[in-house]
Amino acid sequence: MSPDRQEAPEGGWSSLKVDELKEQLEARDLPKSGKKDELVARLEEFEAEPADETSEAAEEDTPAAKPARRRGSAETSTERPKKAAAARPDGELLVRARSRYVRTAPRKARLVMAHIRGKEVEQARAILTHAPRAVAEDILKLLNSAIANAESAYELGPEELRIVKAVVDEGPTIKRYRPRALGRATPIKKRTSHMTIELTTTTNGR
Repeated sequence: MSPDRQEAPEGGWSSLKVDELKEQLEARDLPKSGKKDELVARLEEFEAEPADETSEAAEEDTPAAKPARRRGSAETSTERPKKAAAARPDGELLVRARSRYVRTAPRKARLVMAHIRGKEVEQARAILTHAPRAVAEDILKLLNSAIANAESAYELGPEELRIVKAVVDEGPTIKRYRPRALGRATPIKKRTSHMTIELTTTTNGR
């Protein structure tokens, strides 16, 4: 017990002055605002509560909060699915990789995704390597990430995989403004995309 924190005096908390009550409240990490009656009642309620050790254990068992991710950032992340969640009811093996907040318009990304959908991995790599659009580089990184997931989780090589699903969803739009004539402001919309690629084995057929 700290020197500032003491038990209730013989005359009760009401026998103390307001400044002394506030010191006791501060030692107990309790609010110090209010009238004297409120301060006394707050201390009495605190002393009446028994020490609960289970609350400390519950705090230790509580998982640490995940750091908040900045919305609309240009960073790309991929996810590796669990083995149990990577198979459909019909037994088809699926390996997924997803890239979020890619700084490209969904319409432009879908034009490239349409060329590789249903293709074998090696063929899709060749298409993306020679594609003239800049978004092809981001899609190639995502495809390589999906291949790495398949190699790590199921020991499958690129020659055994094909693309069964390649979709692009619209992400948040970053809004900017440009000054124009006569004091006007023209909006500029910088769109982002969420891209997903799913791979399966070539032996399953289309």
